[in-house]
Amino acid sequence: MATRIRLKRLGAKKAPFYRIVVADSRTARNGKTIEEIGYYDPTKEPVVLKVDADAAKKWLSTGAQPSDTVKALLKKAGVIE
Repeated sequence: MATRIRLKRLGAKKAPFYRIVVADSRTARNGKTIEEIGYYDPTKEPVVLKVDADAAKKWLSTGAQPSDTVKALLKKAGVIE
């Protein structure tokens, strides 16, 4: 099973809110997830970003591949370099 760390979109139209989740790469964007490891709210000022660093490191060490956006967010949060 190829796991990905990616964003799951929630929120109203034109007011996005994202959860950072671990999911099978074959599932839909808002489909079944394995674990939720954080959230990202770009609509607030300043932007709200919360990540469970231990869970993210655990999944990265087991081979989960982050999406490009999540990789940038994890760098911003200081989880990866």
